Parts: sequence; structure tokens; C-alpha cells
Amino acid sequence: PLSDKNARNFVRFFLAGATECEIDKQGRFLIPSNLRTAASLEKEAVIIGVGTRLEIWNKSIWKSKDEEISADEIAENMTMLGI
Repeated sequence: PLSDKNARNFVRFFLAGATECEIDKQGRFLIPSNLRTAASLEKEAVIIGVGTRLEIWNKSIWKSKDEEISADEIAENMTMLGI
């Protein structure tokens, strides 16, 4: 779980694609093309809060993923992970 320091370090090291972005006067930022491609961002995007992080998803991919999520399955997995 991400409450574990070693797990957070692992995620940062192996999955980080961090990029610094400037925010314009309207509060917008440009997502670099390599990250847009990796996330399949085309026209519409969804920003979701995940604990202390934000994730940016292609809207249709997120909708499909969100429909797969079962509250009962998540509860079972949380128990197995000790959360």
C-alpha cells in the first residue's frame, strides 16, 4: 500500500513520468505530447483525485474503467492488503 514508504519509493522510481508545467493566467497547463500519447489523451480528459495525487485519464477509458469497479471487490481487496 502507498502508506508504506518503500511502496511509495517503488512507485516513484518505476512509474514516475513527472514533468514540470507552467500554469497560465487562466489556470491551464499544457500536458507534454509524450504524456498525452501515453495516456491516450485526445479531446476530453478526466482528472481524478487519488489520495495526494491527481490522475489524468482519457474520458472514455476512465468511463470504461469506472464501470468495471465494484465496491464489494474493492472492499475485499482492501482487507487482503490490510487497509
